[in-house]
Amino acid sequence: MIEIDREPPDFCLTADDDSTMCGKDLKGMWTVLYFYPKDNTSG
Repeated sequence: MIEIDREPPDFCLTADDDSTMCGKDLKGMWTVLYFYPKDNTSG
C-alpha cells in the first residue's frame, strides 16, 4: 500500500507519444499519483 509522504515503488509508464517516464525522474519534485478504475466500468 502506498502511503502519503512515502516514496512509491519504482515504476515506468509509457505516454501517448511513446515517451517513457519513470518515478526516479520525479525525484525531488512534488508529485501526485492519481489512480482511477478502468475506463467504461461501473467502479
